[in-house]
Amino acid sequence: MKNHITTIAFDADDTLWINEPYFQETEKEFCRLLEDYLPQHTVSQELFKTEMQNLHLYGYGVKGFMLCMIETIARVSKHTAPIQMVSKAIELGQELLQRPIELLDGVTETLENLKGNYRLVVATKGDLLDQERKLKNSGLQDYFHHIEIMSDKKENDYRKLLKHLDCQPENFLMLGNSIKSDVLPVLAIGGSAAHIPYHVTWSHEQQDISLDHEYCIELKSIDEILKHLQNI
Repeated sequence: MKNHITTIAFDADDTLWINEPYFQETEKEFCRLLEDYLPQHTVSQELFKTEMQNLHLYGYGVKGFMLCMIETIARVSKHTAPIQMVSKAIELGQELLQRPIELLDGVTETLENLKGNYRLVVATKGDLLDQERKLKNSGLQDYFHHIEIMSDKKENDYRKLLKHLDCQPENFLMLGNSIKSDVLPVLAIGGSAAHIPYHVTWSHEQQDISLDHEYCIELKSIDEILKHLQNI
């Protein structure tokens, strides 16, 4: 890792707080809803296919997920499903939007130690209103200099973020649970990255790749970043 980090950015979902397990619980309920039409594992595959087809239209987040559930109901049932099934899908999505925020272990302590020594940023994908709600309910807002809710996390998206922050790549460190979104694009533009694996990851974010890179570290928990930063 570089020894002149000034700005540290954090992914939010499954890095600061729990997210993917809630999506998976909702998906299981949805698949049970359609088991009269197809086996549950097949419904899951159909839902994922719908999500991937619509990602360029809806982006990331619960609202797009809700629309994809409704579209999947229509396709799987060949447009014969009762309207109550659509209502149930909407209800599942609304429940997901209202889930309480559960911070991951070590998050508050880590931010407390870093605040004042580094410029702290949230850089996360998702629906604007939902991510703003989660951040507000998390109680973490005051730790951050800037909040960036991104439509995607590719190289050019990070370049735009760094330009907005007036930050050079060599001064930037990104922490997150997704190799695809939080690590590889940041390394590609010359920044540093810390990967914090989470026990469940959305299929779209999974990437089986070695992280043998001079400016990348693998952490078991978020608070491990403190000792790494002390040693540089």
